[in-house]
Amino acid sequence: MIKIARGSFGEEELEEVRSAFDYGYLGLGHKVDEFENELKKFLNANYVVATNTGTSALHLALEALEIKPGDEVIVPSLTFVASFQAISAARAVPIPCDVYPDTLLMDMEAVNEKISKRTRAIMPVHYGGNPCDMKTLLEIKKDRGIRIVEDAAHAFGSTYFGKKIGGFGDITCFSFDSIKNITCAEGGAIVCNEPGLVEKLKIKRLLGIDRKNQTSLSWKERGWSYDVVDQGFRYHMSNLNAAIGLAQLKKVETFISRRREICVQYVSEFKNISSVQLLPVDYSVVAPHIFVILVLGNKRDKLIQFLKDRDIESSVPYVPNHLHSFYRTNTSFPNTDKVFNEILALPLHTELSDEDVWVVISSVKEFFSK
Repeated sequence: MIKIARGSFGEEELEEVRSAFDYGYLGLGHKVDEFENELKKFLNANYVVATNTGTSALHLALEALEIKPGDEVIVPSLTFVASFQAISAARAVPIPCDVYPDTLLMDMEAVNEKISKRTRAIMPVHYGGNPCDMKTLLEIKKDRGIRIVEDAAHAFGSTYFGKKIGGFGDITCFSFDSIKNITCAEGGAIVCNEPGLVEKLKIKRLLGIDRKNQTSLSWKERGWSYDVVDQGFRYHMSNLNAAIGLAQLKKVETFISRRREICVQYVSEFKNISSVQLLPVDYSVVAPHIFVILVLGNKRDKLIQFLKDRDIESSVPYVPNHLHSFYRTNTSFPNTDKVFNEILALPLHTELSDEDVWVVISSVKEFFSK
C-alpha cells in the first residue's frame, strides 16, 4: 500500500538514541535541553519548552495562561479533536467557529461573531501548514486583550510574512508525533516570548515541581531537595524522544523540500480536473503536513474506494468537532458542513518515491476520466 503518511528514519536517529541509552538516563535531561536549544535556533524563538505530545502542549499552554473553568476558547470546528480536548481538559469551553470554504482556515468574521464577555483565548489552527490570518488575530488581541494560542501542529517550518510560525501569538504549540514534518516518535513543543510564562510552563510540565533549574546539571551537581509550587502534569519530553528529534532537525530542510516538491507536482497535474478544487497554498513559504483537495459533485467517497482498490491510502481530515457526540451543537457551520463532504487528503511524506507519486496522480486522473 502507498501510505498516506509515515515518518522517515535512518542511522542518524539510531545513533542519537544510542547516545541517549549510553548516558543511562532516559527521562527529562540534557538531550531535552539540546533539543529545545536547537528548536530555538531553527524558529528564531526566545523560549521553547518541549513536551511529551502536541496535545499536552496545547493543554499546558491554556493552563499556564490561567484559562479557568467556564472560560471560552474560540477554535475552528474543522480540526483534529486534540485541539478541542486540550480546551475541555482545562475545564474551559471550546467555542467552534466556521472556516473559509476555499482555504479551510478559521473565518475571521465568524471569530468576531463568537467573541463574548467570557472569551479568554482564540486558538487558530494552521490547517495543513498554511498559516491563518495572524494579522487580524493580533489586532483582536490588542483591542480586546484576548490571548492567542496557535495550534501549529501542521505548520513546523512554515513562514508568515517572512517570519517562521512560532512567534506571533502569546503561545505557539507544535506536534512531533510519528507523521509530522519532523518527529520525536511522540512529542511536542511550546514557543513563547514571556519569561514568566516559560518558567510556569516548565514547572507545570513536571508535576508542579520547582527544581531551581537543576534538570540540566550533572548528578553530582544536583541537590536532592525540591518544592511543589503549582498544579502540574507529567507532560515533559524524555531524553529518548529528544534524541530522535535532534537527528530529525538536521534533516528538516530536506524533508520540507521533498514535501513541497510532491505538492507542487500534485497541483500541476490536478489543476485542470473540473471536479477537483485545490487549496490556494503558496508552497514557497508553507511547509505542508497534508495535501488536501476538495472533490466536487458527491464523488469523494467513490474516489476513496477507487484509490483503496489500487492500494492507495487516503483520508478525510477531519470530522468536524461540532458533529462529535461530546462536543455536539445545533449551531450551523455552513462552510464546514459543506467542505466536510468534499475534503480528501492524498499521500504526502518524504518516503514517497517518484514512482509512488506518479501512481497516485495517474489513479486520481483515471478516476475522473471515467
